[in-house]
Amino acid sequence: MKNKRFFSFLIALFLLTLPLWLVQINDYFVHIVIMIGVYVMLTLSLNIIVGYAGQFALGHAAFYGIGAYVSALLMIRLHLSFWLVLLISAIVTAFFGLLLGTPVMRLKGDYLGIVTLGFGEIVRLIFVNWVDVTNGPMGVPGIPSPEIFGYTFSSKIEFYYLVLILTAFSIFVINRLVHSGIGLNLLTIREDEIAAESVGIRPTKYKLLAFTIGAFFAGIAGSFWATYISFISPETFQYLESVTILAMVVLGGMASVPGSILGAVILTITPEVLRFVSDYRMMFLGVGIVLMMSYKPSGFWGENKRKRNFYGITGR
Repeated sequence: MKNKRFFSFLIALFLLTLPLWLVQINDYFVHIVIMIGVYVMLTLSLNIIVGYAGQFALGHAAFYGIGAYVSALLMIRLHLSFWLVLLISAIVTAFFGLLLGTPVMRLKGDYLGIVTLGFGEIVRLIFVNWVDVTNGPMGVPGIPSPEIFGYTFSSKIEFYYLVLILTAFSIFVINRLVHSGIGLNLLTIREDEIAAESVGIRPTKYKLLAFTIGAFFAGIAGSFWATYISFISPETFQYLESVTILAMVVLGGMASVPGSILGAVILTITPEVLRFVSDYRMMFLGVGIVLMMSYKPSGFWGENKRKRNFYGITGR
């Protein structure tokens, strides 16, 4: 226990001081670390849907985009505070997660993937074509920075500490959820819906809950991204972004919180490391993913597979 606390203290100290010495080397490194925080939130949120609930979703970038656009439009047009908008964006995105989850509960596998992919494309096309609201392909510029007690965030270091707080909050809440009865029920449904129903677990209820929770945290990531970049456009939330987030989940390890974090870190840093071979970096990254899935299909930090006693897991 003492070793665990000491190790946690070292990690916290490292994260709190990281931007202070990174900025001395190159300001761009702080941006990369901020992006890691954003992708950790997105990967964790998708892992609830894919890893724990077993729902093959290919449209997670849509929730990311909804959170970003809701946040940007409320801050620009209604001049609301970022802190209020952050909560509103998360709730609105969670509603869309519930809205998507309701009609697709009977679908599985590839069929579910196609529907969620279609949802992602519909949302992106709305961003492109609803010009009066979203400004269409031109995007939404001039998104205000967060303010606290009259002080406006301006430097990357300040945004780093903000994303660190949001990421830590996401990790804490999701970790508690997946290690509670909700997480056990989701795993039971993923493994065998009939067995789950036989002990009183309602699959529809928990699948909807997974979509709602996943969308909620994706909305938080989108809201932060909008205010950090101060400009958003539909191109950011394309299908490829959903695939990237899914790759982070799969490579890191499905149904694993540490795996989600590790997958986000590795797949954010690797393209930057391979910039010296810019013409071939995506090819090298693809080869690495193929090899990883061939020799370690459970991911970098995959779920600990063990026999589960379904009859020891109850919930309604």
